[in-house]
Parts: sequence; C-alpha cells; structure tokens
Amino acid sequence: MAGRPTQSLMIQADQLDELIEQFNTVDQDGNGYISLDELDTALNICGFKLPGYEVRNLVDEYDKNIKDGKLDFEEFKMLFGRLRQEKDFGFKFKKMISKRENIETHTGLSQASAEGTTHSVKQDEQNSFSDWISRNFKDDEDCKKYLPLHPEGRDLYQKIKDGILLCKMINRSQPDTIDERTINKTNLNVYKIHENLILALNSAQSIGCNIVNIGPEDLEAGKPHLVLGLIWQVIKVGLLGDINLSHFPGLKNLLGEDESMADFMKLSPEQILIRWVNYHLERAGVDRRISNFTSDIKDSFAYIHLLKQISPKEAGVVTGYEEIPDLEQRAEEMLKNADKIECRSFVTPPAVVSGNYKLNLAFVANLFNNHPGLDKDVEVPDDYVEETREEKTYRNWMNSMGVNPYVHYLYSDLIDGLVIFQLYDIIQPGIVNWSKVVRQFTKMSAMHEKIGNCNYAIEIGKELKFKLVAIGGKDLYDGIQTLTLGLVWQLMRAYTINVLTKLAESSTPVSDKDIISWANEKLKAHRMGRARSNVRNIVFEMNKTAIDNCKQLKKNGKKGFITSFQDEVIKDGIVVIDLIDAIKPHCIKYENVRTGTSDADKLANARYAISMARKVGAKVYALPEDVVEGKKNMVMTLFACLMACDNERQTNEDES
Repeated sequence: MAGRPTQSLMIQADQLDELIEQFNTVDQDGNGYISLDELDTALNICGFKLPGYEVRNLVDEYDKNIKDGKLDFEEFKMLFGRLRQEKDFGFKFKKMISKRENIETHTGLSQASAEGTTHSVKQDEQNSFSDWISRNFKDDEDCKKYLPLHPEGRDLYQKIKDGILLCKMINRSQPDTIDERTINKTNLNVYKIHENLILALNSAQSIGCNIVNIGPEDLEAGKPHLVLGLIWQVIKVGLLGDINLSHFPGLKNLLGEDESMADFMKLSPEQILIRWVNYHLERAGVDRRISNFTSDIKDSFAYIHLLKQISPKEAGVVTGYEEIPDLEQRAEEMLKNADKIECRSFVTPPAVVSGNYKLNLAFVANLFNNHPGLDKDVEVPDDYVEETREEKTYRNWMNSMGVNPYVHYLYSDLIDGLVIFQLYDIIQPGIVNWSKVVRQFTKMSAMHEKIGNCNYAIEIGKELKFKLVAIGGKDLYDGIQTLTLGLVWQLMRAYTINVLTKLAESSTPVSDKDIISWANEKLKAHRMGRARSNVRNIVFEMNKTAIDNCKQLKKNGKKGFITSFQDEVIKDGIVVIDLIDAIKPHCIKYENVRTGTSDADKLANARYAISMARKVGAKVYALPEDVVEGKKNMVMTLFACLMACDNERQTNEDES
C-alpha cells in the first residue's frame, strides 16, 4: 500500500451518497472530521475488517494535515477508494439509518478540497433542532418573531442568519456567556448582523465549541452542515455541562465496588449517562444493559423501562408494549410515554430505530437533567473536587482548538500526551516529530508508553522555552494538578502570543511589556481624540442619566493607565471598555457603563466588556470574574486578544 492514491481509485458517483451517509453517522460531533479512534468503527460500518496494525498504517499515511488525529471526508474517501480496489471488497454497507428519504444532500465547497464536495444533512437533526429552539424560546420576546421554526425546508437556516437566535442559544446553554446589551436587536442592517454573528461565534468558541473553518459568511449563507454542526455543539455543551457530582450528588451511587472517586471523575458525561441508564435498568429488574446510544437502543427496550423507572407515579408512564413487532411503532409508543413527563425532545421514531448517536445522546441527557431519579439526600463525597473556573477555561480553550479526544477532565485526559502534542502542533506546526509519539497503546505496556509520550511533551515544552522546572513526564501521567496547570497555562499563553506575534508581523515574540505599552498608547489616543469628541456629539441626544454617566466616566472612570495585568485600575472593567472603544470607535454605548464602585457594578461592566470584546472580533476566553478578581494570567490573555484584534483590523483596513 505504498504511495498516494490517484483519482482512478476514487469511488463511483452513484456510491458517493452511501459513503457520505456513513461518514456523517460516525462523525458524532458534526465537525466534519472522523477521529482516529472512530476510524476502525467507520471501516467496520463500510464492510472492512482490518487488523489493528493495518488501520494504524493507514492512519499514518492518510492523516496528512498536521497529524492531528482526524480524517476529513476527502481523506476518508480516498482511503476507502484505495481499500476497495486493493482489497477487492464488495461495496456493501450496513445501513445505519432506516430510510433514504431521511437524508437531504447539499453541495458546497469543502474546507478540505477546492474541488467541492457533497455534505449530507440528516433531516431528523434539522427537525429536532428546530423543535428544540421553538420550545425553548417561545416565551422570549426577542425570539417570538422567528417562531415556530418550520422543520421542513430552510426555515432554520434563514432565521439564524441575523445571529439573535444563536446568541440566545449560547446563553441558554451557558447562562450569562453573552451580555444581552451587546446583541443588536433592532434596526438590523448588514453590518449589525455581521457583528451579531461574530459575537455568537466567538462566544461559542469560549464555551468550548470548535468553530474552525466556520465564519460569519457561512452562517449568513445558511450552509446546513455548518449550521447544524454548530447548533449541535452548543446544545451538547448545555445538556452535558451539569452532569457531575456537584449538581447531582446521587451519582455517587453509580460507583463500582472497587472504584474510587478519582476513577469516577475520569468518566465523560456520556459514560456517566450510560451508567445511569444501566443503574435504572437494574433497579427495574430487567436483564438488559446498554454500552452505547446507537445499536443498543434501537428496539426501545431500554428506554421503555428507563422511563417507567424515573417517572413520577402520577405521570401514568407504562410498559408492556415491548413486543410490538414494528420498531418505529414501538418507538412512537415509547415517545408518547416520554411526553407524559414533558421529555419528548430530540428523537423521532426513525432516529431511535436508526440509532442516531447525537439525537439519542441528547434525548437521554434531557431525561437525566429533568428526571434523574437519584437519591437527593446523598452528600457530595469529601474527596470530590469540583472543577475550578480556571480549569474549565483551559478545557474550553483546548476543545475549541478541535483536539481529539474531547477533553472532559484535565487531569485524566492529558495523561497520554496526545492532546498536548496536538496543541504544540497548532502553536508551531511541525514541531512534533510524530514518529516519536505512541498513538496506539499496547495493553501490557500502556503506562510506560504514555509516560514516554509525556516525557517527549516536556522536551518540546523546553524547546519552546517553557518554564518547566521540577516537572517530568511522570508528573503529567500522574495528573499532578499544579504541575499540569503550569504546563497548560504556558500552552495557552504560547498560542495567544504566537497568534499576536504573527498579526503584529514581529520578528520576536510579543512580550507582556509590549502588550501593556500598546494598551496605554491606545488609551491615550482614545482619551485625547475620537472618543471624547464622540461624547460631545451625542451628549444632547442622551437622557439625563446617560449624561451624568458620561460626566462621571470622564471624571472618575478614565483614570490613568495600566502598569501590569494586576493593576487595580483594570478591576472595574472601564479600562477594558475604553480600550475596546479605541479599537472600534463609537462601538461602546457608554450609557450601559456603570459608574458605581460596588462589586455588582464592576461585574456588570466586566460582563459588558467581555461580550463587546468578542463582538468586535477578539477571541476571548477570559471571564468577567477574572477581570474583577484581577486574575493576572486571564487578564493578560484578554489584553493580548484585544491587541491581536486591533492588529487584524488595521491590516484589513490597509488592504482595503
């Protein structure tokens, strides 16, 4: 199998739809890639049974981008065409959806190929997401004009184009991510719509959504595969975000006899949900157990008994229809029972019978969040440590970079080094010698192979001039929290500085001092020039409160410059607000800025500042609380992202 396959090895046009269907089924997060872990499953679905070593060889050859552990559709298609010819396999697919009419195909330009490709959109997902939006925002005054969304056709894609629904969805998923004062809601024009979409995309990224290769122009064009992929990520973050012991202490009862709390904390939300279903199946007295949300739920048996077990008696949920021979009819009866507890969301009978992973995961997560059926009197175990705000920010940053596997818990998901290597390769492409990395671990030597990876990760960190005194690969493997956080922070900082340095067209890395100097220069020009003039021009149009606010801001708010990222002057948020207005003149509505000194006033300003930063194009991960509390590292990234945004805007202006 030497050499790159040619066009002659490509599959026939009449076979393409089948392959697209399987690719999208395996592409569980909807981001347009199949992870290496999923490749073996994908090949099996397509009828290819290959030994592990051969799959690894294929991965090494076809994962040609940055050795990031993912295959896009074009790579998978070429791989498949080659296998089909060389292995002389019959083109026989195992159907993973029950009806061909459940697929709607769209042709458009691929991110991976200038030739263009066909993207397959599951109609069930379009229907389910439309229904979810209609249900959740029917009472929102800003959204009523869009609702209900008609599941057929392009209604969903048309009505998300102005960004308002997307912003609302993000706040539904992660409350207060977007300060609603920053959403353009009236008198919309092409510029205000563009701002809303930029705000939505940068905010989605800040909560861990991968928006690589998705731009506002894609949303404005209503590209179905990108829109549905983004919506799924936003919904998933919200559905799975609270599945932990902090919110549901009763999950403690799901621990195995020989499991520690540390073992339980390593589980992903999906794994916890599978345990939860099996816990209730055991309590229901049935023998069935599930291990996935695809093939194991197709006959509705697990759902039927789960619903009965978790539902209040007065809801009238029943069993006894497990023997209905038609699986879709059986699924419909199951969903009628789910409707009795107001949980008929996401799945349709065909989605159940076809084993649609996304929709069934969403269905189960929604059941859990509304009717966990767990002991409420259980106390949170003493050895359970809740994820900190800092840890969550780092995790969101990693996931937004598109790393694979998805990071759920820093101290267990980084121990094999693979995520760290992907981040290194994003920061400085080519710095990782992937031939030195073990990506498939053997059962007998897994620990030593993972430690070896971690040792190599430390070597690369030192090559990048990271401060890694007294930290070794074994520390990463053991999940030593302070040492792991130290490395992760330097990864995030290096990424931020690298982006900034490229935009600044600097021959040397931009330093903290450079960022502070830039900020002070921008603030000085802002206060002496355009912003002051703007206040004078609009002052007569403001009400008295707004006028007083502006006067107070001139007197107290604009009070000097910053000397460090821990400067007290930053904590009320006004310096950041002024800086944003300097980057994009007149974008700040100063009547929204509070002049008080209370913690509530400071936090309100910081929330406004963070959302406005994202709205003007800064890819900010820092949180309002980081500003108010003076968290040095996060404040540094905030200012660096604003500087990068300013450099990019100036470059675009020069080019135009």
